[in-house]
Amino acid sequence: MILAIDIGNTRIKAAVFEGTALLEVFVFMKVELHNSIQNILKKHEKITDLVISSVSNVEKQSFFIFDNAVNIHFVSHSDSFPFVNKYETPQTLGIDRMVLATGATLRFPGQNRLVIDAGTCVTYDFIDENNNYLGGAISPGLRLRYESLHNFTAKLPLLELKNSKNFIGESTSKSIHSGVINGMVYEIDGFINQYKAHYSKFIIILTGGDTEFLAKRLKNTIFANSNFLVESLNETFQYKIKND
Repeated sequence: MILAIDIGNTRIKAAVFEGTALLEVFVFMKVELHNSIQNILKKHEKITDLVISSVSNVEKQSFFIFDNAVNIHFVSHSDSFPFVNKYETPQTLGIDRMVLATGATLRFPGQNRLVIDAGTCVTYDFIDENNNYLGGAISPGLRLRYESLHNFTAKLPLLELKNSKNFIGESTSKSIHSGVINGMVYEIDGFINQYKAHYSKFIIILTGGDTEFLAKRLKNTIFANSNFLVESLNETFQYKIKND
């Protein structure tokens, strides 16, 4: 069994796998890291490997307390990946984006793939049908958009994500919701349409914490899977075992 752990900017997502089968998913905050992993290992005693990808500042030493119980693996730029990295600054490419690109490459062969990860930030990663990773885009996620409107203005309130039913906001709060949500949806659909105009045999993969909220609002046909990153992390580890 494998415990795959994705450490994001805001939270941690972990998943237990038996081969390629996803058995259980856990979500917790960084301060809960030690106790959460300990509880998962107690619940799933057959776990032999801990596979970690991180874009956060959680120290690697935080995991070493478990090295007597499991083998610990940190995904790094030096690992084997099933795509050609054509990013101009490959060492600055986030490990999470490389893991997502791996999952898209392995799961959808022979296609152009756009992976959209909607979390604290929204990342767009494009891998062409010849398995070349070409790059993408990074923009603020829904939460960051709400926070920036509040933090960088004098009077706008800090709002929580809420469904915006009307295009025209009839109040300040409704205007913020309309701007944040519709702006995000139009951005994503716009990026998708731009890629579609240049590439055929196309698949769009939407993942991240805001997947469910955004998926039903997008006009384009997408493959929505909020667990795609942890599933891709497991596939990245399996690929590394076979190719190292």
